[in-house]
Amino acid sequence: MFKTPDTSLKPFSAVIFDMDGTLLDTEAVFREIVFDVARDLGFEMTDTIQLSMVGSSHEATNRLLVEAYGVSFPYELFNDHCRTHMHERMAGVVPVKHGARDFIDELRGRGIPLAVATSSRSVHAHTHLGGAGLLSMFETIVTREDVTNPKPHPEPYLMAASRLGIDPLHCLAVEDSHAGVRAAAAAGMQTIMVPDLLHPSEEVAELCAAVLESLESLHHLAFRR
Repeated sequence: MFKTPDTSLKPFSAVIFDMDGTLLDTEAVFREIVFDVARDLGFEMTDTIQLSMVGSSHEATNRLLVEAYGVSFPYELFNDHCRTHMHERMAGVVPVKHGARDFIDELRGRGIPLAVATSSRSVHAHTHLGGAGLLSMFETIVTREDVTNPKPHPEPYLMAASRLGIDPLHCLAVEDSHAGVRAAAAAGMQTIMVPDLLHPSEEVAELCAAVLESLESLHHLAFRR
């Protein structure tokens, strides 16, 4: 499952993080909500369908669920209920992935600019990063509203790099989803996958410089501590 490089990572000038499942420990919570809301609406959610939703944009998830359940699936109602439940569950402190704060602190201490590239909408991204106490740590946050083409298209990562003023080839991208890895790799970035709910396929692992068990592992690998 895990893959480490033979040597150190290539030098990097910026780091661009995915949000849910990478920085924020929110995917497991959202998974529970997805199953509950689908059941309440009279549909049976499955592991296969739910895992296919991980890292997907609003539009891609809509298509996925309509293909799975038919055109009668009330996607907007499903989405609204999921977002409402998620807002309620995250009303306190938003959980952060193990090792995230220490890694971010060292990156900032070294003067390395940071960004977030997420398929989530702006209100979701800013609210959750704020609730986690991380919002001020990033020079820019690229959300679904900022791009024409969401992940797995490279546009979110290319836009983040452009806003930072850093060549994509000199950026380190950190992801937990297949769509995110494909997006970052297509942008030409040195890509790290830290799996959350999804294990990498062989094809996805090949796109990564490393597949690691935690951000703490990445922290150690990046600076050989």
